[in-house]
Amino acid sequence: MTSEPIDRAAANPPVDTLGFALGDDHPEIRDSVRRICAGFPGDYWRKQEEQEAYPAEFVAALTQAGYLAALIPEEYGGSGMPLRAAAVILEEIHAAGCNAGACHAQMYIMGTLLRHGNDAQKRKYLPLIATGQLRLQAFGVTEPTTGSDTTKLKTRAVRMGDEYVIDGQKVWTSRALHSDLMLLLARTTPVDQVRKKTDGLSVFLIDIRACLGNGLTITPLKAMINHNATEVFFDGVRIPADSLVGAEGKGFRYILDGMNAERILVSAEAIGDARWFIRKAVAYACERRVFDRPIGQNQGVQFPLARAHAETEAADLILRRAAARFAAGLPCGDDANMGKLLASEAAWRAAEACLQTHGGFGYAREYDVERKWRETRLFQIAPVSTNLVLAYIAEHILGLPRSY
Repeated sequence: MTSEPIDRAAANPPVDTLGFALGDDHPEIRDSVRRICAGFPGDYWRKQEEQEAYPAEFVAALTQAGYLAALIPEEYGGSGMPLRAAAVILEEIHAAGCNAGACHAQMYIMGTLLRHGNDAQKRKYLPLIATGQLRLQAFGVTEPTTGSDTTKLKTRAVRMGDEYVIDGQKVWTSRALHSDLMLLLARTTPVDQVRKKTDGLSVFLIDIRACLGNGLTITPLKAMINHNATEVFFDGVRIPADSLVGAEGKGFRYILDGMNAERILVSAEAIGDARWFIRKAVAYACERRVFDRPIGQNQGVQFPLARAHAETEAADLILRRAAARFAAGLPCGDDANMGKLLASEAAWRAAEACLQTHGGFGYAREYDVERKWRETRLFQIAPVSTNLVLAYIAEHILGLPRSY
């Protein structure tokens, strides 16, 4: 059985109707973020990694500047910025050699609460998150045995009177030990009792402080990079029924709602990484002399960097278009996924070229190349793997039969 190519013309108006900016858009934001990041040079990040510490000072500086409240509406104390501005913030953080992994989740998690939370939840939490009095950094979705097959997750939330009782386990839940709140996806109706496997999943906003020691256990998960990853265990954790976000059983749709924004934002970090690698490699290639000439004079050094630059610029354009479509309320899943694929691969190619350009010194921690090289590899795995993006493109854009 074959599948006809999908006619996407109606959902894809000409680019010139979107009007997205080229070049260094949002220059005031860029300059401000660069000034903040200048106070957190490479030795700060190396020390955080050596101590497996959370960069609290860096997060505090971004919070005080209002950047972690970028997507919170002004009525709740936030900046009310468009998605593209938030992407610029994350891009510049990474282009400066810093890492937004300690705090970026607050930007994309926020969308679920903003779009599907009730007025009481928004009034209770958003102003405190905007000022930094509360941290919403933990996102509990992935489980040890289900991975990307989210509809098969095993964490259960059972309604008992005015409470839900939660049992299960989450893994790779970054920052849970440094967050006050967690957005949790759990199954409220067993999968064998729903018409569609995407039904019966619900989203909860959990107060970690109230649950720790009351059935909730969080343990650090040591990893290749310092992202403060954890495993989270729920053993009869009781939460108020009003912790439910939106309607019961509709949580999978709510999470999907936020995935395009998440991919656009995280991909902006990959663009920033790519720019850092290219700039770092070019500077070194011009300074380093071997055989009485700068190594950057050699095409073997030039070509990988030139290719990485071209791929970075192409990925950036797709992501700008994705953000413009998001802001216009148009479908942006195609561009968000393609941009994620291209940005993650451009960043990795730039990382490889930078490391190779530095030779043995690329392995020296003081150059920060090896740290950033390890960090940027993650983009091909999370928040969605390269193969899943390719499967999306094949099925939803090219109209090929579903592969899984």
